[in-house]
Amino acid sequence: MTSEQFTSIFKETVEKSWETLGSKAAEYAEEDDRLHNFKRAAELQGCTPIGALAGMMVKHTVSVYDLVRRHEEGARIPAELWDEKIIDSINYLILLRAAVRETAGDEQGA
Repeated sequence: MTSEQFTSIFKETVEKSWETLGSKAAEYAEEDDRLHNFKRAAELQGCTPIGALAGMMVKHTVSVYDLVRRHEEGARIPAELWDEKIIDSINYLILLRAAVRETAGDEQGA
């Protein structure tokens, strides 16, 4: 893969990630708090928002591993399904980064 091809994939991935996070904001964020669902889940589960987020992220991680296993076993995985699962995983890591920063009081940090 050339550097140009990789750069194109990177830019497309960031764009898809941003689009997905934006479309999900109305569904999962409340009162302009993008981490609302994780905070509410933490209250219900008796853990921190980071712990709640990590628990929800596991589902996406398992999905990626299942796709990889199926691929290794010879299954043809549609590109759209790969994209969905990969973007979901990326977005959960971005949300985790935001939660960690908010917990540290560094939501404006670099």
